[in-house]
Amino acid sequence: MTTSAPLHPPPQNLTVHAKSRVLELAWPDGAHFSIPFELLRIYSPSAEVQGHGPGQEVLQTGKREVGITAIAPVGNYAVQPTFSDGHDSGIFTWDYLYHLGAQQQQLWQQYEERLAAAGVDRDALMAPKAGGACGAH
Repeated sequence: MTTSAPLHPPPQNLTVHAKSRVLELAWPDGAHFSIPFELLRIYSPSAEVQGHGPGQEVLQTGKREVGITAIAPVGNYAVQPTFSDGHDSGIFTWDYLYHLGAQQQQLWQQYEERLAAAGVDRDALMAPKAGGACGAH
């Protein structure tokens, strides 16, 4: 099976609700999801969050109040949000957004389990990134 073709077409509707901090998506198949910004941020597909391989994920905390300040299309297959904490490197494909919406309950449970295993609170502040001066900006 090839993975070149997306499983899900673009949503029919995508709405950023700044006040309630949710991304609302309506899909051609009738699915409708309201995904909290916090969930989007803690499961960002960026290397900064996911790492560069299994076991390298960076547990995100202190994101309960995160907002989306901008959202840009990426071709016809994804969007790239800019979060209020400055994170802007995650490209969310339609397939990944559908997954996040459809699996919210399980993803929240996994996140809570990771927090408990790490002995940290959901609202704990993240440590500053090490080596911030090395990146080319």
